Amino acid sequence: MQLDGIRVLDFTRLLPGPYATQLLADNGADVVKIEDTDVGDYGRALPPHTERGVSALFDTVNRGKRSVALDLKTSAGRDVIHELVREADVLVEGFRPGVTERLGIDDDTVREHNDDIVYCSLTGYGQTGPDADRAGHDLNYVGAAGLLDMTRRSRDEAPRIPGYPIGDMAGGTFAALGILGALCSRELGNTAGEHLDVSMTDAVLSFSQSIAHGALTGESPRPGETPLTGGLPWYDVYETADGRYVTLAALEPKFWAAFCTAVDRDELIDEHGTDDPATREALRETLEEVFAARTQAEWEAELGAIDATVGPVNTPAEAVDSPQIDARGLIETPADAAPRIGFPVRSSAPNDDVPASVPAHGEHTEAVLREHGFGAAIERLRDDGVIV
Repeated sequence: MQLDGIRVLDFTRLLPGPYATQLLADNGADVVKIEDTDVGDYGRALPPHTERGVSALFDTVNRGKRSVALDLKTSAGRDVIHELVREADVLVEGFRPGVTERLGIDDDTVREHNDDIVYCSLTGYGQTGPDADRAGHDLNYVGAAGLLDMTRRSRDEAPRIPGYPIGDMAGGTFAALGILGALCSRELGNTAGEHLDVSMTDAVLSFSQSIAHGALTGESPRPGETPLTGGLPWYDVYETADGRYVTLAALEPKFWAAFCTAVDRDELIDEHGTDDPATREALRETLEEVFAARTQAEWEAELGAIDATVGPVNTPAEAVDSPQIDARGLIETPADAAPRIGFPVRSSAPNDDVPASVPAHGEHTEAVLREHGFGAAIERLRDDGVIV
Protein backbone atom coordinates (compact mmCIF):
# COMPACT_ATOMS: atom_id res chain seq x y z
CA MET A 1 0.00 0.00 0.00
CA GLN A 2 1.13 3.55 -0.71
CA LEU A 3 -0.38 5.98 1.79
CA ASP A 4 1.98 8.81 0.90
CA GLY A 5 0.15 12.12 1.18
CA ILE A 6 -2.12 10.94 4.01
CA ARG A 7 -1.48 12.95 7.18
CA VAL A 8 -2.52 11.54 10.53
CA LEU A 9 -2.69 13.47 13.80
CA ASP A 10 -2.11 10.92 16.55
CA PHE A 11 -3.15 11.88 20.11
CA THR A 12 -2.83 8.35 21.48
CA ARG A 13 -0.27 6.76 23.78
CA LEU A 14 0.95 3.45 25.15
CA LEU A 15 -0.04 0.57 22.80
CA PRO A 16 -3.51 0.37 21.14
CA GLY A 17 -3.58 3.75 19.39
CA PRO A 18 0.13 3.86 18.51
CA TYR A 19 -0.19 0.36 17.04
CA ALA A 20 -3.10 1.53 14.87
CA THR A 21 -1.17 4.53 13.55
CA GLN A 22 2.01 2.45 13.18
CA LEU A 23 0.14 0.24 10.73
CA LEU A 24 -0.59 3.39 8.72
CA ALA A 25 2.94 4.77 9.06
CA ASP A 26 4.37 1.44 7.87
CA ASN A 27 2.61 2.10 4.58
CA GLY A 28 3.78 5.66 4.09
CA ALA A 29 1.28 7.80 6.00
CA ASP A 30 2.75 10.91 7.64
CA VAL A 31 1.88 10.30 11.30
CA VAL A 32 2.34 13.35 13.52
CA LYS A 33 2.39 12.27 17.14
CA ILE A 34 0.91 15.00 19.36
CA GLU A 35 2.38 14.80 22.88
CA ASP A 36 2.10 17.00 25.93
CA THR A 37 4.99 19.27 26.88
CA ASP A 38 5.76 17.40 30.10
CA VAL A 39 6.79 13.76 29.58
CA GLY A 40 4.83 13.11 26.41
CA ASP A 41 3.65 9.59 25.72
CA TYR A 42 4.52 7.82 28.97
CA GLY A 43 5.02 4.69 26.91
CA ARG A 44 8.48 6.17 26.35
CA ALA A 45 9.47 5.17 29.88
CA LEU A 46 8.14 1.61 29.94
CA PRO A 47 10.77 -1.12 30.44
CA PRO A 48 12.53 -2.96 28.98
CA HIS A 49 14.71 -0.59 26.96
CA THR A 50 16.69 -1.09 23.79
CA GLU A 51 20.46 -0.57 23.57
CA ARG A 52 19.70 2.99 22.46
CA GLY A 53 17.90 3.66 25.74
CA VAL A 54 14.44 3.73 24.15
CA SER A 55 11.51 1.77 25.56
CA ALA A 56 11.30 -1.39 23.47
CA LEU A 57 7.51 -1.14 23.31
CA PHE A 58 7.59 2.54 22.36
CA ASP A 59 10.22 1.74 19.73
CA THR A 60 8.14 -0.91 18.02
CA VAL A 61 4.98 1.18 17.55
CA ASN A 62 6.38 4.64 16.83
CA ARG A 63 8.76 4.07 13.92
CA GLY A 64 8.81 6.72 11.23
CA LYS A 65 6.45 9.08 13.07
CA ARG A 66 7.07 12.73 13.89
CA SER A 67 6.64 14.15 17.38
CA VAL A 68 5.13 17.53 18.23
CA ALA A 69 5.16 18.55 21.92
CA LEU A 70 2.26 20.91 22.58
CA ASP A 71 0.28 22.13 25.59
CA LEU A 72 -3.36 21.50 24.69
CA LYS A 73 -4.54 23.04 27.95
CA THR A 74 -3.72 26.51 26.61
CA SER A 75 -5.83 28.41 24.11
CA ALA A 76 -2.71 29.00 21.99
CA GLY A 77 -2.04 25.28 21.93
CA ARG A 78 -5.57 24.54 20.81
CA ASP A 79 -5.24 27.19 18.09
CA VAL A 80 -2.13 25.42 16.81
CA ILE A 81 -3.96 22.09 16.68
CA HIS A 82 -6.87 23.62 14.82
CA GLU A 83 -4.45 24.84 12.16
CA LEU A 84 -2.87 21.40 11.91
CA VAL A 85 -6.33 19.87 11.61
CA ARG A 86 -7.06 21.92 8.48
CA GLU A 87 -4.54 19.92 6.46
CA ALA A 88 -4.98 16.54 8.16
CA ASP A 89 -6.77 13.53 6.74
CA VAL A 90 -7.12 11.58 9.97
CA LEU A 91 -7.25 12.29 13.69
CA VAL A 92 -6.90 9.44 16.19
CA GLU A 93 -7.55 9.86 19.91
CA GLY A 94 -7.73 7.45 22.81
CA PHE A 95 -9.09 9.59 25.65
CA ARG A 96 -12.04 8.60 27.77
CA PRO A 97 -15.34 10.18 26.62
CA GLY A 98 -15.54 13.86 27.57
CA VAL A 99 -11.81 14.59 27.66
CA THR A 100 -11.60 15.73 24.06
CA GLU A 101 -14.33 18.30 24.68
CA ARG A 102 -12.28 19.80 27.50
CA LEU A 103 -9.20 19.89 25.27
CA GLY A 104 -11.04 21.40 22.32
CA ILE A 105 -10.31 18.49 19.99
CA ASP A 106 -13.67 16.72 20.03
CA ASP A 107 -15.24 15.65 16.74
CA ASP A 108 -17.65 18.58 16.50
CA THR A 109 -14.95 21.19 17.16
CA VAL A 110 -12.44 19.57 14.84
CA ARG A 111 -15.02 19.33 12.08
CA GLU A 112 -15.51 23.11 12.23
CA HIS A 113 -11.98 23.36 10.84
CA ASN A 114 -12.01 20.32 8.53
CA ASP A 115 -15.34 18.69 7.75
CA ASP A 116 -13.72 15.96 5.63
CA ILE A 117 -11.45 14.58 8.35
CA VAL A 118 -11.69 10.95 9.42
CA TYR A 119 -11.93 11.13 13.21
CA CYS A 120 -11.25 7.90 15.12
CA SER A 121 -11.95 7.42 18.83
CA LEU A 122 -10.31 4.28 20.22
CA THR A 123 -11.32 3.38 23.78
CA GLY A 124 -11.82 0.35 25.99
CA TYR A 125 -15.60 0.26 25.94
CA GLY A 126 -16.63 2.76 23.26
CA GLN A 127 -18.34 6.14 23.38
CA THR A 128 -21.74 4.81 24.47
CA GLY A 129 -23.18 2.40 27.01
CA PRO A 130 -22.99 2.12 30.79
CA ASP A 131 -19.26 1.27 30.74
CA ALA A 132 -18.19 4.10 28.43
CA ASP A 133 -16.52 6.05 31.25
CA ARG A 134 -15.08 3.00 32.96
CA ALA A 135 -11.31 2.77 33.44
CA GLY A 136 -9.62 -0.32 32.06
CA HIS A 137 -6.72 -2.07 30.41
CA ASP A 138 -6.33 -5.04 28.11
CA LEU A 139 -7.06 -7.62 30.80
CA ASN A 140 -10.36 -5.91 31.62
CA TYR A 141 -11.42 -5.89 27.99
CA VAL A 142 -10.66 -9.56 27.29
CA GLY A 143 -12.43 -10.41 30.53
CA ALA A 144 -15.53 -8.43 29.60
CA ALA A 145 -15.59 -9.87 26.07
CA GLY A 146 -15.65 -13.51 27.24
CA LEU A 147 -12.21 -14.42 25.92
CA LEU A 148 -10.59 -14.81 29.34
CA ASP A 149 -13.19 -17.37 30.36
CA MET A 150 -12.26 -19.51 27.36
CA THR A 151 -8.49 -19.57 28.02
CA ARG A 152 -8.64 -22.48 30.49
CA ARG A 153 -8.68 -26.18 29.78
CA SER A 154 -11.84 -26.73 31.80
CA ARG A 155 -14.31 -24.86 33.95
CA ASP A 156 -12.46 -26.16 37.03
CA GLU A 157 -9.32 -24.16 36.20
CA ALA A 158 -8.81 -20.45 36.73
CA PRO A 159 -8.76 -18.27 33.59
CA ARG A 160 -5.28 -17.68 32.20
CA ILE A 161 -3.99 -14.32 31.01
CA PRO A 162 -3.27 -14.53 27.25
CA GLY A 163 0.38 -14.26 26.30
CA TYR A 164 -0.28 -11.25 24.05
CA PRO A 165 -2.41 -8.17 24.86
CA ILE A 166 -5.16 -9.20 22.50
CA GLY A 167 -7.58 -6.39 23.33
CA ASP A 168 -5.00 -3.71 22.65
CA MET A 169 -3.90 -5.27 19.38
CA ALA A 170 -7.43 -6.05 18.22
CA GLY A 171 -8.52 -2.50 18.94
CA GLY A 172 -5.55 -1.05 17.09
CA THR A 173 -6.13 -3.34 14.12
CA PHE A 174 -9.82 -2.47 13.82
CA ALA A 175 -9.04 1.23 14.22
CA ALA A 176 -6.59 1.06 11.30
CA LEU A 177 -9.07 -0.98 9.25
CA GLY A 178 -11.85 1.50 9.96
CA ILE A 179 -9.64 4.45 9.07
CA LEU A 180 -8.61 2.90 5.76
CA GLY A 181 -12.23 2.09 4.96
CA ALA A 182 -13.35 5.63 5.76
CA LEU A 183 -10.56 7.09 3.63
CA CYS A 184 -11.58 4.85 0.71
CA SER A 185 -15.22 5.81 1.17
CA ARG A 186 -14.30 9.48 1.18
CA GLU A 187 -12.11 9.19 -1.91
CA LEU A 188 -14.87 7.31 -3.74
CA GLY A 189 -17.23 10.18 -3.01
CA ASN A 190 -19.57 7.98 -1.00
CA THR A 191 -19.09 9.89 2.25
CA ALA A 192 -17.35 12.97 3.58
CA GLY A 193 -15.53 12.74 6.88
CA GLU A 194 -16.64 10.17 9.44
CA HIS A 195 -16.42 9.67 13.19
CA LEU A 196 -15.29 6.13 13.99
CA ASP A 197 -16.09 4.79 17.46
CA VAL A 198 -13.81 1.79 18.10
CA SER A 199 -14.17 -0.23 21.30
CA MET A 200 -11.44 -2.70 22.24
CA THR A 201 -14.02 -4.85 24.01
CA ASP A 202 -16.14 -4.90 20.84
CA ALA A 203 -13.08 -5.85 18.79
CA VAL A 204 -12.28 -8.83 21.01
CA LEU A 205 -15.91 -9.96 21.04
CA SER A 206 -15.89 -9.90 17.24
CA PHE A 207 -13.20 -12.61 17.42
CA SER A 208 -15.70 -14.99 19.03
CA GLN A 209 -17.40 -15.95 15.76
CA SER A 210 -16.62 -19.65 16.17
CA ILE A 211 -18.68 -19.82 19.37
CA ALA A 212 -20.96 -16.82 18.91
CA HIS A 213 -23.97 -18.85 17.79
CA GLY A 214 -23.99 -20.80 21.02
CA ALA A 215 -23.52 -17.68 23.11
CA LEU A 216 -26.37 -15.95 21.29
CA THR A 217 -28.80 -18.85 21.53
CA GLY A 218 -28.38 -19.73 25.19
CA GLU A 219 -26.00 -22.69 24.83
CA SER A 220 -23.31 -20.93 26.92
CA PRO A 221 -20.06 -22.28 25.40
CA ARG A 222 -17.70 -23.52 28.10
CA PRO A 223 -13.88 -23.65 28.08
CA GLY A 224 -12.33 -26.89 26.92
CA GLU A 225 -15.61 -28.13 25.49
CA THR A 226 -16.09 -26.38 22.14
CA PRO A 227 -14.66 -27.82 18.91
CA LEU A 228 -11.83 -25.29 18.76
CA THR A 229 -11.01 -25.04 22.47
CA GLY A 230 -10.09 -28.62 23.37
CA GLY A 231 -13.38 -30.45 22.98
CA LEU A 232 -12.01 -32.56 20.12
CA PRO A 233 -9.01 -34.87 20.67
CA TRP A 234 -7.95 -34.44 17.05
CA TYR A 235 -7.75 -30.65 17.57
CA ASP A 236 -5.63 -30.15 20.67
CA VAL A 237 -2.19 -29.61 22.18
CA TYR A 238 -0.04 -32.55 23.32
CA GLU A 239 3.09 -32.84 25.41
CA THR A 240 6.18 -34.45 23.91
CA ALA A 241 8.97 -36.54 25.43
CA ASP A 242 11.12 -33.49 26.20
CA GLY A 243 8.40 -31.56 28.01
CA ARG A 244 7.66 -29.42 24.96
CA TYR A 245 4.36 -29.32 23.08
CA VAL A 246 2.95 -29.85 19.60
CA THR A 247 -0.33 -28.87 18.01
CA LEU A 248 -2.63 -31.34 16.26
CA ALA A 249 -5.33 -29.68 14.15
CA ALA A 250 -6.76 -32.50 12.04
CA LEU A 251 -10.29 -31.18 11.66
CA GLU A 252 -10.69 -32.67 8.17
CA PRO A 253 -10.79 -36.48 7.80
CA LYS A 254 -8.03 -36.41 5.18
CA PHE A 255 -5.60 -34.74 7.57
CA TRP A 256 -6.54 -37.14 10.36
CA ALA A 257 -6.01 -40.12 8.06
CA ALA A 258 -2.62 -38.80 7.01
CA PHE A 259 -1.64 -38.39 10.64
CA CYS A 260 -2.81 -41.84 11.68
CA THR A 261 -0.96 -43.46 8.80
CA ALA A 262 2.22 -41.51 9.51
CA VAL A 263 2.28 -42.70 13.15
CA ASP A 264 1.28 -46.28 12.24
CA ARG A 265 -2.10 -46.08 13.94
CA ASP A 266 -4.49 -46.72 11.06
CA GLU A 267 -6.94 -48.34 13.47
CA LEU A 268 -7.74 -44.84 14.78
CA ILE A 269 -8.87 -43.44 11.44
CA ASP A 270 -12.54 -44.35 11.84
CA GLU A 271 -12.74 -42.69 15.26
CA HIS A 272 -12.51 -39.24 13.72
CA GLY A 273 -15.77 -37.36 14.23
CA THR A 274 -17.09 -39.52 17.02
CA ASP A 275 -19.55 -37.89 19.41
CA ASP A 276 -19.19 -40.54 22.08
CA PRO A 277 -17.55 -39.03 25.20
CA ALA A 278 -15.91 -42.31 26.26
CA THR A 279 -14.44 -42.90 22.81
CA ARG A 280 -13.13 -39.33 22.69
CA GLU A 281 -11.51 -39.67 26.10
CA ALA A 282 -9.88 -42.97 25.18
CA LEU A 283 -8.65 -41.46 21.93
CA ARG A 284 -7.17 -38.48 23.78
CA GLU A 285 -5.30 -40.82 26.13
CA THR A 286 -3.95 -42.75 23.16
CA LEU A 287 -2.76 -39.57 21.49
CA GLU A 288 -1.08 -38.44 24.71
CA GLU A 289 0.86 -41.73 24.71
CA VAL A 290 1.74 -41.39 21.03
CA PHE A 291 3.15 -37.87 21.32
CA ALA A 292 4.95 -38.60 24.60
CA ALA A 293 7.12 -41.13 22.79
CA ARG A 294 9.21 -38.56 20.91
CA THR A 295 10.59 -35.06 21.34
CA GLN A 296 9.08 -32.02 19.75
CA ALA A 297 11.98 -31.78 17.28
CA GLU A 298 11.58 -35.44 16.32
CA TRP A 299 7.89 -34.97 15.64
CA GLU A 300 8.62 -31.91 13.54
CA ALA A 301 11.21 -33.83 11.55
CA GLU A 302 8.82 -36.70 10.95
CA LEU A 303 5.53 -34.92 10.39
CA GLY A 304 6.42 -31.35 9.39
CA ALA A 305 6.40 -32.12 5.68
CA ILE A 306 3.27 -34.29 5.80
CA ASP A 307 -0.32 -33.02 5.55
CA ALA A 308 -0.98 -34.21 9.08
CA THR A 309 -1.55 -30.71 10.54
CA VAL A 310 1.00 -31.21 13.30
CA GLY A 311 3.28 -28.34 14.32
CA PRO A 312 5.44 -27.11 17.18
CA VAL A 313 4.37 -24.82 20.01
CA ASN A 314 7.13 -22.25 19.61
CA THR A 315 8.33 -19.78 22.16
CA PRO A 316 8.18 -16.16 20.94
CA ALA A 317 11.96 -16.27 20.44
CA GLU A 318 11.65 -19.42 18.34
CA ALA A 319 8.80 -17.90 16.35
CA VAL A 320 10.72 -14.79 15.27
CA ASP A 321 13.78 -16.92 14.46
CA SER A 322 11.93 -19.51 12.40
CA PRO A 323 12.77 -20.12 8.73
CA GLN A 324 9.14 -19.42 7.79
CA ILE A 325 9.09 -15.95 9.35
CA ASP A 326 12.53 -15.27 7.89
CA ALA A 327 11.26 -16.19 4.43
CA ARG A 328 8.32 -13.82 4.89
CA GLY A 329 10.62 -10.89 5.62
CA LEU A 330 8.53 -9.87 8.60
CA ILE A 331 11.42 -9.00 10.90
CA GLU A 332 12.93 -5.59 10.23
CA THR A 333 16.57 -5.11 11.20
CA PRO A 334 17.57 -1.52 10.30
CA ALA A 335 21.16 -0.49 10.94
CA ASP A 336 20.24 2.49 13.13
CA ALA A 337 17.41 1.00 15.20
CA ALA A 338 16.44 -2.11 17.13
CA PRO A 339 14.90 -5.03 15.23
CA ARG A 340 11.12 -5.20 15.25
CA ILE A 341 8.18 -7.07 13.74
CA GLY A 342 6.98 -5.16 10.71
CA PHE A 343 3.70 -4.81 8.84
CA PRO A 344 2.20 -8.31 8.53
CA VAL A 345 0.83 -8.06 4.98
CA ARG A 346 3.05 -8.73 1.99
CA SER A 347 2.17 -6.49 -0.95
CA SER A 348 3.16 -6.35 -4.60
CA ALA A 349 3.40 -2.57 -4.11
CA PRO A 350 5.14 -2.12 -0.75
CA ASN A 351 6.18 1.24 0.64
CA ASP A 352 9.93 0.96 1.10
CA ASP A 353 10.59 4.58 2.04
CA VAL A 354 9.28 4.57 5.60
CA PRO A 355 11.97 5.85 7.98
CA ALA A 356 13.01 3.53 10.78
CA SER A 357 13.86 6.14 13.38
CA VAL A 358 11.85 6.68 16.57
CA PRO A 359 11.05 10.35 17.26
CA ALA A 360 12.45 12.06 20.33
CA HIS A 361 9.91 13.93 22.43
CA GLY A 362 8.99 17.06 20.48
CA GLU A 363 11.70 16.46 17.90
CA HIS A 364 9.60 17.67 14.98
CA THR A 365 7.59 20.43 16.63
CA GLU A 366 9.28 23.28 14.80
CA ALA A 367 9.38 21.52 11.42
CA VAL A 368 5.68 20.62 11.51
CA LEU A 369 4.65 24.10 12.63
CA ARG A 370 6.72 25.71 9.87
CA GLU A 371 4.92 23.52 7.35
CA HIS A 372 1.69 25.08 8.58
CA GLY A 373 2.85 28.69 8.38
CA PHE A 374 3.81 29.29 12.01
CA GLY A 375 7.33 30.53 11.22
CA ALA A 376 7.18 33.94 12.96
CA ALA A 377 5.15 32.65 15.91
CA ILE A 378 7.30 29.65 16.85
CA GLU A 379 9.65 31.48 19.22
CA ARG A 380 6.75 33.17 20.99
CA LEU A 381 4.97 29.83 21.41
CA ARG A 382 8.17 28.33 22.78
CA ASP A 383 8.75 31.23 25.17
CA ASP A 384 5.18 30.91 26.44
CA GLY A 385 5.65 27.18 27.10
CA VAL A 386 3.03 26.18 24.55
CA ILE A 387 5.56 24.06 22.64
CA VAL A 388 8.94 22.48 23.34
